[in-house]
Amino acid sequence: MQLQEIDELINQGLTELELSDLYLIEYKIKSNKIEIFLDSDEGVSFLKCQKLSRWLEAIFDEKKSFGESYILDVSSAGVGSPLKFLRQYLKNIGRIIEIKHSGGNQVRGVLSAVTDDIIHVTYDTKIKEGKKNKKVTITEQIKFKDIIESRIKISFN
Repeated sequence: MQLQEIDELINQGLTELELSDLYLIEYKIKSNKIEIFLDSDEGVSFLKCQKLSRWLEAIFDEKKSFGESYILDVSSAGVGSPLKFLRQYLKNIGRIIEIKHSGGNQVRGVLSAVTDDIIHVTYDTKIKEGKKNKKVTITEQIKFKDIIESRIKISFN
C-alpha cells in the first residue's frame, strides 16, 4: 500500500466515522507495525481511536495490505510531540513552549497568543542597564512558516 493511499484512507475513515474533530498528525510504518497519531481541538479519546483502528483493520485485513500479521496502533500525538499545524498552537495558549525557528534561533516562554500565522511567545530576560541587570518581559513574534520545530514543555511546578 502506497503512503498516499494510507493518508487518504485515514482521512476517509475520519470522515465516514464522523470524527471530524480529529485530524491526522503523522503515521509511521516500520515493517509490520503501523502507528497513527491524531490530534483534536477538543481532545483525543480512547473510544475515537478504537473506532478508527477497527475501521482501518477491516480494510487492511480485506486487502491484505500488510499481510497476515501486523500491529496497528492509533493514538493521540502525545504531550511531547512536536506541533505541526497552526490549530495545535491555539489550544496550547498559556502553556510553556520551546520553538526553534529560522536561522537556528531558539526561544522558550509562554505561548501567549496566536494571530493569523504569527505565534507570540512571552518570556523574561535580563538586560544590562549600567552596572545592574534589569529584568524585562519580551513578547517575540514568530511567523508560523519560519518554525522549524516546536514542543510544549511540561512543568511540574
